[in-house]
Amino acid sequence: MTDDGRHQAAVRLTRVDLDALPNYVPGRSPADLARELGLPEAIKLASNEVPYGPLPGVVDAVAEAVAGVHRYPDMGVVALRQALADRYGVDTDRVATGCGSVALAEHLVRATCLPGDELVYSWRSFEAYPIIAATSGATSVKVSNDAGHGHDLAAMAAAVTDRTRMILVCNPNNPTGTAVRQAELDRFLDAVPDDVLVVIDEAYREFVTDPEVPDGLSYADRPNVAVLRTLSKAWGLAGLRIGFLVAQPQVAAAVRKVVTPFSTSMAAQAGALAALSQADEVRRRCALVVAERERVGEALTKLVPGVPASQANFVWLPLGDRAVEFGRACESRGVIVRPFPGDGVRVTVGTPVENDAFLAAAEAALG
Repeated sequence: MTDDGRHQAAVRLTRVDLDALPNYVPGRSPADLARELGLPEAIKLASNEVPYGPLPGVVDAVAEAVAGVHRYPDMGVVALRQALADRYGVDTDRVATGCGSVALAEHLVRATCLPGDELVYSWRSFEAYPIIAATSGATSVKVSNDAGHGHDLAAMAAAVTDRTRMILVCNPNNPTGTAVRQAELDRFLDAVPDDVLVVIDEAYREFVTDPEVPDGLSYADRPNVAVLRTLSKAWGLAGLRIGFLVAQPQVAAAVRKVVTPFSTSMAAQAGALAALSQADEVRRRCALVVAERERVGEALTKLVPGVPASQANFVWLPLGDRAVEFGRACESRGVIVRPFPGDGVRVTVGTPVENDAFLAAAEAALG
């Protein structure tokens, strides 16, 4: 290599601050684990997927759409936005779609924050939040979860400064499953300045059974509130990556302006439209998940102190420094869970058979 070549190789071409940023960690491949253990299959309970397969009509709709993949999809996502607006009782100009609700959170930060502006969120919460903040040039303001592993909304309100542009409220919270109730959310929203956008991230809304946990869309008429939803979880479209937000028209328009062009694919639009016609089946499947969530949660409280009640499709084990060890123990028995080092372990609710296998692994590790 020439001297010039060595010099060019040494030049830094990417941002130095990203070196300290953790990578987003996806759930491990069950096929890889099965091969390692010599098992016919392994169980993946690490990614909050719903285990019942695509909803009726989705596969056919996607297959039909694929026949036209040599064309661009509808960039305006007109039909899907109209279907979502009709379902949730809002005007279409208040709806924006994107590549999952996480992408929409990123677009909202891009639409609200300049470098140095502050993004406030609870911690621990969704692991993508600090990545979104850093890549957008915003400053993360992490507010510690309360003793029950949920949002401390009073502390979050107190953390707001003149530089705060956006607040993320994950409800129910990922990964702890805890949920903010209406009275405390009312007080919080009343305390937040009108020029700060509050984003209520409701990726797991369909699994909520506590009547005191409000539907975020009931706050969407407030000028400074935006609500995120996804079709990846209860609606079974994790592999198609489709999410949406409801906000005031100017906020939704700003998101549609900064969204990556054509990022809501043709297949995703078709699959989403088909899924939205299956609301009754979604409710049935959610009821199955909730019943198993309660069964698994009750069993875990006998093994782990302080397991919080979950309103999502997963449970949280506050194992602290034992989280990674517990994750390895479960994997040794063919069950993949999601440890967060130093904090705890998130376990997705699967089928009864899958959950039984996990409980057996948990008993062996903790009993």
